[in-house]
Amino acid sequence: MSKSAFAAAFIFATTGLAFAGPDHDDLPAEVQARHGLMANYALNLGVLGDMAKGKTDYNAEVAGVAAANLAAFANTDQSLLWPADTDTMSIEGTRALPKIWDDRADFDAKEADMAKAAEMVASVAGTDLAALQGAMGGVGGACGACHKLYREPK
Repeated sequence: MSKSAFAAAFIFATTGLAFAGPDHDDLPAEVQARHGLMANYALNLGVLGDMAKGKTDYNAEVAGVAAANLAAFANTDQSLLWPADTDTMSIEGTRALPKIWDDRADFDAKEADMAKAAEMVASVAGTDLAALQGAMGGVGGACGACHKLYREPK
């Protein structure tokens, strides 16, 4: 199976994970979908991060797949995932702060920064460990820049 076919199958198979369980049954479909997106980010970032930190052995093929998945998710048009009134002040079960809708241009710019960082990781993840390690900082920075402003802490 090619990397792109594997990535497509992985996306299809794991997207349903966000919809399982009582935590999500009462949430709007858009919120369920964005929770699924974040879970997929976390899964693929975990694979890449564990390799970059030496917690697991570097595997070029697995790193390439995880990075391709990350880039695919980050380059998905997410506009349908963020309708008005799906923030922490409007519904329970989300950590999305109202500031997303107050400064949507900045939020969208941070989303674009994540896509660029994910593309960088995808371009080098399967080459060698040092390249993966060098690119991971950009992804971490992009995630953190958005989460610090737009996600409610636990």
